[in-house]
Amino acid sequence: MLRPHPARPLVLAVFLLCGVSSGVGVRAQATRDAALSAALTESVKRGDAPGVVGLVVDRHGEIFKGSAGSLNLSTKALLPENAIFNIASMTKAVTSVAIMMLQEQGKLSIDDPVSKYLPGFEHMEVITQFNETDATYEARPSTKVMTLRNLLTHTSGIGYAFSSPVAARLQKDTDKNEWEFPLLHEPGERWTYGASTRVLGLIVEKLSGVSLEEFFQKNIFVPLGMIDTSYAVSNAKQSRVIATYAHVDHQFKELPSHAIPSIPTAPFRGDGGLYSTASDYGRFIRMILNGGQLDGKRILSQHSVYMMSENQIGPIYVAQQPAAMPALTKPFPMGAGRDKFGLGFQISAGSDQDHRSAGSLSWAGLYNTEFWIDPKAGIGAVLLLQYLPFYDDGAIRTLQAFETAVYRGRSAK
Repeated sequence: MLRPHPARPLVLAVFLLCGVSSGVGVRAQATRDAALSAALTESVKRGDAPGVVGLVVDRHGEIFKGSAGSLNLSTKALLPENAIFNIASMTKAVTSVAIMMLQEQGKLSIDDPVSKYLPGFEHMEVITQFNETDATYEARPSTKVMTLRNLLTHTSGIGYAFSSPVAARLQKDTDKNEWEFPLLHEPGERWTYGASTRVLGLIVEKLSGVSLEEFFQKNIFVPLGMIDTSYAVSNAKQSRVIATYAHVDHQFKELPSHAIPSIPTAPFRGDGGLYSTASDYGRFIRMILNGGQLDGKRILSQHSVYMMSENQIGPIYVAQQPAAMPALTKPFPMGAGRDKFGLGFQISAGSDQDHRSAGSLSWAGLYNTEFWIDPKAGIGAVLLLQYLPFYDDGAIRTLQAFETAVYRGRSAK
């Protein structure tokens, strides 16, 4: 459905997105809306998702929002467009913005050593040999200092147990966190997805003197009008929370439910844990598209947004991450071996006119929530599903069909 910014005419909304004359533009937008709705509906019909919400925005507002499928398969309740999802690692982009805000306030520099703010990072070791059978290893002192920039770009050497066989084996017999083990490689040596942003969250809390929930609400969510985003879901909103599933043997099996906190309760993670809606996250995306501001509220400077959007990993590339825990994930991400990474965002190398432009920013969440920001085209999108494993074939088909529908025919005259 078409949802133009209330302050501008429909024709102008279409013109800005499509670059076409008003009459042709209206028809083209109607065709595109139908294709987007069909992409969502067909995903459910194929059995690729129990339910899905899709959103497209430009710098001025929402230009498409739709949903298909069920909020809960057992109750057969239809999925509303304002359904609340656990967005998991889409939290990371918010934490990265918080770090940039603190840099603008003069409280840190992203080139500072992590050890300046947190104990335990002064004398890091790097694993040189590892025995998967008994988790014994050999390590040597790191020759490089881990910086906040390394954390922001996932070049710190810290991994995740679900996507690193070494981290998974180390964590099997201990209750330590991933960042408390020796590094998988030297800081800055290569790209490894891991708990780096969780460490950044600890730094935000330490330097701000408040919890992540309080910092995010005061400095990001309230100014941006993100009314449904939090580490908790109030009792009045819990009926909008989508059920979570596992895709096993071509069937969706509801995962055991757990109580979602109705009041934010520490500890909070910088790398995950937020609940949100497509519209709320769309406002976050629009802030980035508008160079750090939205509706007159400035969150970041244009310079900070520029830094976050530029290659920050030099000659190395985003690398494919293995599936150390297949029930949680398949190998990811798309773009591995081609894409770069900024400060909190994967940066697309681009492909063709039916996909996001080169320089587009993106990331995702474990339950197959996705977003991308395309500054060149002036648009962004959110696609929300809620099941495991991450990068399930059905979830990827849904994403690719939705993305194709967003871009197909954009430049048609």
